Amino acid sequence: MTSFRFRLERVLDWRRTELSLAEARFRRQAAALAALDRQRASLDAASIRAEMSVRDAARVEGLDLAALDGFRRYAAARRLALAAARAKAKAELDTLQSAMLAARQRLRLLERLRERRQDEWREEFDRELDQLAAESHLARLSAAGRLLP
Repeated sequence: MTSFRFRLERVLDWRRTELSLAEARFRRQAAALAALDRQRASLDAASIRAEMSVRDAARVEGLDLAALDGFRRYAAARRLALAAARAKAKAELDTLQSAMLAARQRLRLLERLRERRQDEWREEFDRELDQLAAESHLARLSAAGRLLP
């Protein structure tokens, strides 16, 4: 009786590593997307604060309005840049998610194959053990002279 050995164990290990790397890439990209969202939220908050400071000012001068206009233009351009970067990051995230799911599926396939092979081995092992036990029992009976020829 031999111990269980899965011939594709190295491939299974490689698939686990592949999945781990794919998950790490996905998490990194998700963090990059979240950072872009935080930048957008920060920009929106700064825009609101700038608008409120001008509205709440007791006295508004032309320079204040010019500065606010300049900030609005900057904010609009920055929003466009962030939107483009977010769209690109989201597309990359979707690609990485597909790769991660495919890696997970390949790993599961090998894991199921390993389980099936181990079940087959276990059944064969149990059969051999039963056969050995029966032979041992018969040998004991034969040695004790209780077995009729």
